[in-house]
Amino acid sequence: MPLKLPRTATAPFCPSEVRGVIDIPQGLPFWRKALRSAGPGLLVAVGYMDPGNWATDIEAGSRYSYDLLFVVVSCGLAAMLLQWLAMRLGLVTGRDLGQMARDRYGRATCLFLWLLAELAIIATDIAEVLGSALAFNLLLGVPLWLGVLLTGLDTMLVLGLKGQGFRQIEAIILGLVATIGICFAVQLAIAGPDVGGILHGMVPKPALLMDQHALYLAVGILGATVMPHNLYLHSSVVQTRLTGSSDTARRTAIRFATIDIVVALLLATLVNGAILTLSAATFHASGHSYVAEIEDAYRLLAPLTGATAAAALFAIALFASGQSATFTGTIAGQVILEGFLDLRIPCWQRRVITRVLALVPALAGILWLGDHAVGRLLVLTQVVLSLQLPFALYPLIRFTGDRAIMGAFVTPRWAAAIAWALFALIASANLWLIAQWIG
Repeated sequence: MPLKLPRTATAPFCPSEVRGVIDIPQGLPFWRKALRSAGPGLLVAVGYMDPGNWATDIEAGSRYSYDLLFVVVSCGLAAMLLQWLAMRLGLVTGRDLGQMARDRYGRATCLFLWLLAELAIIATDIAEVLGSALAFNLLLGVPLWLGVLLTGLDTMLVLGLKGQGFRQIEAIILGLVATIGICFAVQLAIAGPDVGGILHGMVPKPALLMDQHALYLAVGILGATVMPHNLYLHSSVVQTRLTGSSDTARRTAIRFATIDIVVALLLATLVNGAILTLSAATFHASGHSYVAEIEDAYRLLAPLTGATAAAALFAIALFASGQSATFTGTIAGQVILEGFLDLRIPCWQRRVITRVLALVPALAGILWLGDHAVGRLLVLTQVVLSLQLPFALYPLIRFTGDRAIMGAFVTPRWAAAIAWALFALIASANLWLIAQWIG
């Protein structure tokens, strides 16, 4: 039976109380229903624009020009399908992916899946720490190690938002996402990319992935795009838009949630494509084919484009990217903790734990490998996410394809076939990459 949700105007920031519903009256026009349904997709989409994406996209564009754009587009489409499955699971069952795993699997399996999900959140948070620290370095001139420590202050931001409604949180994230989008739109206008190259880059090139480094970047792009913890997060927060327990209410909620996630992830795909395109048009086109560090990209932008504003906008967008992902990381961590372990702790405690676990390896990596290792560390975090992705995909595809769980809303055969094909493709790419490392 689906969970009966209390009706409240807003939902507090912590997911243990996220069951409050944003009311969507049946008499509203279509466009107003769509607007009131929008939001959960945006919370998920910011994870697809985090600093980890920047490192993989910048290196892919500088080294391979526009040729890996098809990977960005393919990953964006895959993300839409997989988040669509997560959304359907939450709306139909009233349970998020973690809770459903707790219901269906034994304790040992749940603990294993929980640990992997937590590692995914920590890897994501390391990327946010490194990206934000680099933004502090570029904008304020502070050393990277100090920038890493300054990122701990975002815990105060989470504390300040305690008790705020989801609409307020979504509005802040919308502002940060809009900042990222505007910055890259201006930078692309300055760089003047080759439209023909962009169109050619979106054509799949399987032969290119025989290049080990191209495959490594492709797996990194995949890990930066289809993020494991976002599947848990979306299946939970989407329930704030379910305003009834009938099949008709569920179908309506699914229809508008589909619009929400498609639009949000289309925006995220455009941003990721813009990063790669900017790198290809600016660095590869000028002979700088080995730009793998974000700070190198920042320093080269102004002289290569002839516009000082391009570099400043780049740093501002980087900072907005790191901060926007902070919100979703905190909420996703709470969702996973509550889902798998039925354990509730205050959001600020969750934020402190996650941030400390990210600060230590980020700081150690910079002090050990040096300031110029940020790009390599960011790409590595995204590969780690890709390695963990199959462990979130398998239960999601199984649950949504089980008629005993989903009833009339069981995944259509065509969607299930594509989802399993994606699972096999991701698992195979990960195994190939591990074999290359071992060899």
